[in-house]
Amino acid sequence: MSKRAKEHAFSIELKSKQYLKELILLNRVRTNVFIEGVLGELVKLCFVEDVMLEIAAINGTFRIDLRREEFAKLFLKGARAQKTVLQRDNNMMHD
Repeated sequence: MSKRAKEHAFSIELKSKQYLKELILLNRVRTNVFIEGVLGELVKLCFVEDVMLEIAAINGTFRIDLRREEFAKLFLKGARAQKTVLQRDNNMMHD
């Protein structure tokens, strides 16, 4: 798998800076970056040419470089993990 396929670039486009709640680029305690905002009511979720997931909302758009096949694989993996947890919790309740 190429390095580009593993990097998953993303973009967030907001219609106004009022929808950006918090943007932390530098913090003395942490070196990570934190972006938080409000996309608003979802309008559309689609794949652009099967290589980019696009989530459009009334306040902006979130895009991530994610192939449709990779999304499906990760979604199923998460669903299986959730099912396992639910089954375990159910078994614990009946023991």
